[in-house]
Amino acid sequence: MKKLNVAILGQGRSGWKIHGKAMLGASDMFETVAVVEPIKERRDKVAQRYGKDIDTYADYTELFGRKDIDLVINATPSHLHVETTKNLMEHGFNVLCDKPLARRESEVQLLIDTAKANNVGFYIFQQSRFAAFFTEIRNIIESGKLGRIIQISISYSGFARRWDWQTVQAFNGGSLLNTGPHPMDQALQLFGDGEPEVRCFMDRVNTFGDAEDYVKVILSGKGKPVIDIEISSCKPFNHDTYNIQGSNGGLTATTDKIKYKYFKPEECHEQHLVKTPLDDAEGEPAYCFEELKMYEEEWELKSEEFGTFADMTGSFYKMLHKHITEGGELVVKPEQVKKQIRVIEECHRQNPMDRFAE
Repeated sequence: MKKLNVAILGQGRSGWKIHGKAMLGASDMFETVAVVEPIKERRDKVAQRYGKDIDTYADYTELFGRKDIDLVINATPSHLHVETTKNLMEHGFNVLCDKPLARRESEVQLLIDTAKANNVGFYIFQQSRFAAFFTEIRNIIESGKLGRIIQISISYSGFARRWDWQTVQAFNGGSLLNTGPHPMDQALQLFGDGEPEVRCFMDRVNTFGDAEDYVKVILSGKGKPVIDIEISSCKPFNHDTYNIQGSNGGLTATTDKIKYKYFKPEECHEQHLVKTPLDDAEGEPAYCFEELKMYEEEWELKSEEFGTFADMTGSFYKMLHKHITEGGELVVKPEQVKKQIRVIEECHRQNPMDRFAE
């Protein structure tokens, strides 16, 4: 198996705790050969964290001229994603950029064009597409057991106050750009082809920054289910991540457990519309009611999948390695993320918010 040499930009929560540790868990596929981190204290921890001496730099431009790097992972702060990704690709690097990729659709197109012009790989880290529970939800929907899907409700919520840089609009902060790319990517996969109609509501509730921490997005379209996406910092009772309503049944799911129930139309009595008052067997007025035989099924995430390279991050990197080394399918395509950012940009257009003085 060909091992790819990797440089990681950033050693914060994403650069180290997600990407750096993933590289250690995939040592047969990836080798971290360089780390870029402007904070000296974090650079000083690199050798200890990775268990070996690694080239460290304070600025990503110090990578320019190196020919031994197969992939640069861009885990810089959100507002730097577009500029650094573009600059790296112009210098011949294949780049994997963390989410949020950009603030505007035009910026995504600029990066797509830059990758083509420089004949380099351009990838976006949307690992939630590979979450085991989401894969199972898609399988259940595609099985047809729930019938025609009427509504999909997705909640990535909780109750919390936040005061870091990711609450500031100037840094591309706010719940929609911080958390939103995860449920939005999943929602658009379930929506399918075509452009959704978008209605969005935002609010600032528990945040100390100038960006939103409550988001409600409704996606709709002809022949499509209504998709309700909620990202809230003021939801202390957060029961499920997914709730799906279908013509034959429904589903409720957390990230580690799914329950769903449905009936089989072929087992039901044939019914027809009755416009006259209904009576029961004793001739008394009756409510329109039938008892359907409901089937119930469950799925639960295996505990051994937590913290292993079998999780969604590992699955993403396995896909990416196969794409780069063998020409396998690139599952997360830049054009799909462009559609996501188009929706997010429309949400912000509908909900302009005052900004802190810059």
